[in-house]
Amino acid sequence: MRIPKTLALAVLAAACATSAWAADAAPDWKPSRPVRIIVPIVGSTNDVLARLVAPKLQEAFGQPFVVENKGGAGGNIGAAEVARAAPDGQTLLVGYNGPLAINVTLFDKMPFDPRKDLAPIVLAVKSPQYLVVNPSTGIRDVRDFIAKAKANPAKYSYGSVSMGSASHLTMEMMKSAADFRMTHVPYRGAGPAVADLLAGNVQAGFFVPGNVQGFVKDGRLKLLATSGAKRFPSTPDVPTLAESGLKDFEATSWIGFLAPGGTPPNIIKRYNEEFVRILAMPDIKARLEEMEFEVVAGTPQDFGRWIDTEIGRWGKVIKDTGAKVD
Repeated sequence: MRIPKTLALAVLAAACATSAWAADAAPDWKPSRPVRIIVPIVGSTNDVLARLVAPKLQEAFGQPFVVENKGGAGGNIGAAEVARAAPDGQTLLVGYNGPLAINVTLFDKMPFDPRKDLAPIVLAVKSPQYLVVNPSTGIRDVRDFIAKAKANPAKYSYGSVSMGSASHLTMEMMKSAADFRMTHVPYRGAGPAVADLLAGNVQAGFFVPGNVQGFVKDGRLKLLATSGAKRFPSTPDVPTLAESGLKDFEATSWIGFLAPGGTPPNIIKRYNEEFVRILAMPDIKARLEEMEFEVVAGTPQDFGRWIDTEIGRWGKVIKDTGAKVD
């Protein structure tokens, strides 16, 4: 059956008009009911970031954005819940290194594929970490830290925010680079990990600045070094680990927002536009910079490429150090 040329042209024009309308309609998309923001770890800067942006999202979309903590399995439990959710813009994930990049290699079996089952929206922030110790250890600096751990490895342990987090694997990187041993004690979030460090139940740890900077300022924790390529402007007297004898050492934590895989592009685009706008707000940006976060706020495609890069980067660390899920 032949279709008349005039009819074919009319169908083509209608299709083009529909596509143009769909693209233009992206800014008009709004959630139809309250939106869940799943934080796959308890008591962390991930939670702080989610609660900072949630009220702004509510103002933008006219629906409540409810933050829910779903910790466990190195972030896999909460991330898997979002991966299984309907791709309708009603469920978002606050993602970080662990469930999105590290666990791919660390776990023998993953309950989801971060590259297929989740849709990147925006890489929000990045930050190096602080290496901190309990002052009761008497540790003065990085060299002293390494020397004491080598001399008496059974005496020292370190806490992390979860198994497979950057908090965990950055210390494993350091142990491998400096050739010392120390027991790992994983927690379900920064809150309990820092609490035990303050109590002296563990002696050290790597944490993003927002989790420990207040305790460093009041002398309850001692800051030895940072894991970034350069010193923090707010602590110019604190060296990097590379400056402290561990050549080329660098490790970065990061947080971003994602939706379930298969979420329509117009919804992803709409959320990305709002997150970029919100993260640039003076009050939000000032609070994040106060926590020593670098605001990134790029495109969904940028975030997807970053996740791919991080899977390779942390995968190498895991293989080189022999780190595994206990």
